[in-house]
Amino acid sequence: MLGVAAAGTAIGVLRQQRQISRRAGDDVSFGSLRSPAVTVVASDGVNLHVEVDEVDPGTPGTADRLLRRVGRRDPDVTVVFVHGFCLNLDCWHFQRAAYRGLVRSVYYDQRSHGRSDDSTREHSNIDQLGRDLKEVIDSVAPDGPVVLVGHSMGGMTIIAFAEQFPELIGERVVGAALISTTAGGLDPGRILLPMLPARLTGPLTSRVVRTLRLRHGVVDAARRSARAAATVATDRLAFGEDVPASYVEFVDKMLGATPFETVADFFPHFASLDKFDFVERLAAVPVSIICGTADRLTSVGHSRKLHSRLPGSQLLVCEGAGHMVIMERHDLVNSELDQLITAATARAAER
Repeated sequence: MLGVAAAGTAIGVLRQQRQISRRAGDDVSFGSLRSPAVTVVASDGVNLHVEVDEVDPGTPGTADRLLRRVGRRDPDVTVVFVHGFCLNLDCWHFQRAAYRGLVRSVYYDQRSHGRSDDSTREHSNIDQLGRDLKEVIDSVAPDGPVVLVGHSMGGMTIIAFAEQFPELIGERVVGAALISTTAGGLDPGRILLPMLPARLTGPLTSRVVRTLRLRHGVVDAARRSARAAATVATDRLAFGEDVPASYVEFVDKMLGATPFETVADFFPHFASLDKFDFVERLAAVPVSIICGTADRLTSVGHSRKLHSRLPGSQLLVCEGAGHMVIMERHDLVNSELDQLITAATARAAER
């Protein structure tokens, strides 16, 4: 298989020719990168909002140039980006700007998030998100190899997918990135930091959240009236070091747009999450694990544990970065994804 250094070089050459850097997106307004919407219907009838960025006509895919150098055919990899809790597909702003036109990329809003339909409480869980991912792949990437990239709850979604559809790992799925995520052992009280005036901890947390769900409209109104405090909480939770104010405002806007009813419906499933026994199923493909040392939600210890369960995986630790490492250190994250995508494509070409 081709080495990671060669992969990174090939992608770098292609980016230079297109004048696209790993830091692409700095001069583009958040939420402005769009493609025509595609509706994917989940197994329970929920409509999922999906957008597909195709490779520009006449432009070789990211891995194509590298594979041609060794006489291989481009297997047309599709990269599927899966966002985290209380975010939406726009959180991939910097990745979307960097890969737009170079790699066929799929972005979608998870159920009850962004532009997707709301879910029933019964289907607001990580296992259902794994099934949703399968529906997205079947609908917009029915042929060819797929690389999965998940942040936070998106990483949990990928692990749930691997648990439910192990036959697809190595067959359809040829690579995965697990960013700022875990397979269990999460302190769910931290999730509420930007959602409520004060963080809830201890054994009463779930009971309080269940009670507040019944008055979710009142909670949402309180959140709107306390935006200044919520923004401070977002800054502390999402980022490890100083970032432009626009970053904080953008993340806070996504969090604020998520109804507390959605927060409450998913909340119990973070506390009970325990899927470390299924992480090893991803060992059949190249895996990149990424986390910041200042992540206050899914600490770097979670990523180190994932790394220990996946021999051969790559671990990128971003010093000083917080939970939104995909924004705060987007140049480093994109560099790691460059290597993952090309290594996965080369693996697919060898089959």
